[in-house]
Amino acid sequence: MGVSRRHLLGAAVAIVGGVAGRFWAMVPRTGRRRPIRPPGALPEPEFLKTCVRCYQCGDVCPNQCIAFHGLDDGLAEAGTPFIDPRTQGCIACMKCTEVCPSGALQPTDPDPETVPGRVKMGVARLNRDMCYSYAEPARTCGVCYRACPFPGKAMRIEVFERPVVDRDLCIGCGLCEASCIHLPQAIRIVPVDREVTA
Repeated sequence: MGVSRRHLLGAAVAIVGGVAGRFWAMVPRTGRRRPIRPPGALPEPEFLKTCVRCYQCGDVCPNQCIAFHGLDDGLAEAGTPFIDPRTQGCIACMKCTEVCPSGALQPTDPDPETVPGRVKMGVARLNRDMCYSYAEPARTCGVCYRACPFPGKAMRIEVFERPVVDRDLCIGCGLCEASCIHLPQAIRIVPVDREVTA
């Protein structure tokens, strides 16, 4: 029995569709928030090539703040670790950097005196229009400041407990975002551009 042109056309469409689908799955999605990688992460393109998706960083994390991308995020990111600050922030213990077998997370000293300024997962961005301490009349909240692991460095407070973020010393741990009592949160962690800064 011969093969009709209709069957050949159908097979060609299926093959092209399969190849396009596989390619599409490998492209990271752009319509969502960029991931906050654990501390010590290499620049993003290098991180994606180096991470072996072993899950050891998540296993060792005492704060259970490291989650992993699924297949719905594309093959390029599937299995890679990230931190969702609103769910759980990083306590900067650096244990994840100690167990990474591939070097995707570079070993980092957890000394609180030296971590600010060296580690950069992201930076806290405050929306003063939503922050209770900046509201009129001020409610003097201060929750984010008390959650910050580097108070007086990465974040300081002014009158009425108004938080002020030092962009150079903020490591983007997300503890401020996780603790913010305003809904939606008045402070968010914005990923650093790891293609420019490690």
